[in-house]
Amino acid sequence: MRRQHILSLLFLAFSFVLHAQEVVFTDNMQRQGDAYQGWYEGTRYRLEELMGDKLLGHTQLGLMVYDLTTNQTVFVHNEYHRQRPASVMKLVTSITALDMLGGDYGYQTSICYSGQLVGDTLRGDLYCVGGFDPTITRSDLRSFADSIRRFGIRHIVGRVVADVSMKDTMAYGSGWCWDDDNSRLTPLLVDKKDQFVSALMGEMRSSGIQLDVTTAKGRRPQRCTEIYRYRSSIDKVLYRMMKESDNLYAESMFYQIAKASSPQTATAADASGAMKRLVYRMGLDPLDYTFADGSGLSHYSYVSAELIVRLLRHAYDNREIYDHLYPTLPIAGVDGTLEKRMTSGVCRGNVHAKTGTVTGVSTLGGFCQASNGHTLCFAILNQGLVKASDGRAFQDKVCEAICK
Repeated sequence: MRRQHILSLLFLAFSFVLHAQEVVFTDNMQRQGDAYQGWYEGTRYRLEELMGDKLLGHTQLGLMVYDLTTNQTVFVHNEYHRQRPASVMKLVTSITALDMLGGDYGYQTSICYSGQLVGDTLRGDLYCVGGFDPTITRSDLRSFADSIRRFGIRHIVGRVVADVSMKDTMAYGSGWCWDDDNSRLTPLLVDKKDQFVSALMGEMRSSGIQLDVTTAKGRRPQRCTEIYRYRSSIDKVLYRMMKESDNLYAESMFYQIAKASSPQTATAADASGAMKRLVYRMGLDPLDYTFADGSGLSHYSYVSAELIVRLLRHAYDNREIYDHLYPTLPIAGVDGTLEKRMTSGVCRGNVHAKTGTVTGVSTLGGFCQASNGHTLCFAILNQGLVKASDGRAFQDKVCEAICK
């Protein structure tokens, strides 16, 4: 009996401890809930105040803020409205590319030959096979020439052929302004210019290779012996594309998406189709959007704040995408196109986002951390602006409101 009494007392004591812990846990959860609710209401209040900004009296705004930590929408304003993305389109391009191609994807440019190699003389054609790599410089072409020489070729009698069949013949993007100064969209580039073949021939001559050749364009034959393959990582392209908002780099990635979608010559329609398939997979209607290019220069591309946020959520939920994307985003007050914005206060070093500016349009989309430690993503699309600086100033206020 005494043993049963002791066991009963121990059971009561144990139950009391459990109950006390449960009360503490519940109390902590309640306090956390109250704190989150306070942050949530305060943030919404600050954003609601911004909706009275005089800028919005004669311009358009699409806005969405989402809490990635709690999977909860924080604030929306015209989030479904279709608007031009400007360079925030690069988020659509990069996330689609990483989702489709993966972070290990490499751009490839190769040199091969057909014909006969007799001694150190090639009697035939040397093919330069473009992969639309915008990173290649003239100094890189020295390694191309050195590799041809190391292969044993000292004399070429025939043709040097530019194989640009990777993509269509469109030199510029659909909906681009005719008077913009943009690089030609060709799969063979050096220093971002359409001078690959002539520059390579110069490097070959400098390395001691004699050339008795003409130049031409054509597709390499199936039987073509590879001499050299140059590879650039997707990260190298992505970094400059996002940090510096390089339009040519974005278009090169757009056509990597297109090429992976089509066994034949890649077109803008192929890339657009791949983007729309991702939109469909995310649960949105792809018919609500148009993707005419990869950089956001086009007047024909239309997105919404909801779409940009949904893409950012998709990136955040997939580490293979997020781990490659996040380090390339400009950082407020630190680098890239945000280096001179939000240089002090809660946003500096906190907001990681892609900027966008074309005539009449200013946009911003990316990630930040709120004062409660939660990770947020957001999209801010300002349209109808006379001065882009007005849009940027408004976006900075939004970022301050959600980071406070």
